[in-house]
Amino acid sequence: MPKVALYNQAGEVVGDIALNESVFGIEPNKAVLFDAIVMQQSSLRQGTAKVKTRAEVRGGGRKPWRQKGTGRARQGSIRSPQWVGGGTVFGPVPRSYSYKLPKKVRRLAIKSALSTKIVEESLVVLEALAFDAPKTKEFANILAKLPVGKKALVVTASLEENVALSARNIPGVTVIEANDINVLDVVGHNTLVLTKAAVEKVEEVLG
Repeated sequence: MPKVALYNQAGEVVGDIALNESVFGIEPNKAVLFDAIVMQQSSLRQGTAKVKTRAEVRGGGRKPWRQKGTGRARQGSIRSPQWVGGGTVFGPVPRSYSYKLPKKVRRLAIKSALSTKIVEESLVVLEALAFDAPKTKEFANILAKLPVGKKALVVTASLEENVALSARNIPGVTVIEANDINVLDVVGHNTLVLTKAAVEKVEEVLG
């Protein structure tokens, strides 16, 4: 059962916390992690690329010359694909690139991402994280006292508005709630910072 240090907001170690082995202590599956990241990135694509087919290009309604007797190849429209200014064949049209992996695969992927953070020793657990009002300077000071890399993903048990507002202007810091934890965010940040309540919520859902 993996154990990590438990910090308070002053950056002091106040004990340690045992993590659920079935969530934070599995053998990371790199293939599943890759599939989950590609799935999320595909879902973020806009899919708004569009070209005009020969039916949509302006002009070309009249047959350019008669069918037989000119010595030239037969043509029905000057907007056919082989003409300059003609329509495009099989070009992109607006579409959704999103797709879904099976639920068990997605769960394995997030567990693999969390377990990777344990292996890399880049998971930090905070006893609590709360502010009376949005205080960016105070939030930055807390992170400076913790073993946190350039990019940190901070996960709280529920939506903490003051915490989110405090972190909003700090480069490389993202705040999400436990229900929104995902592979792309976990892998895309150097350090994962969870509150104790967030750990319990993640273990409850994934354990």
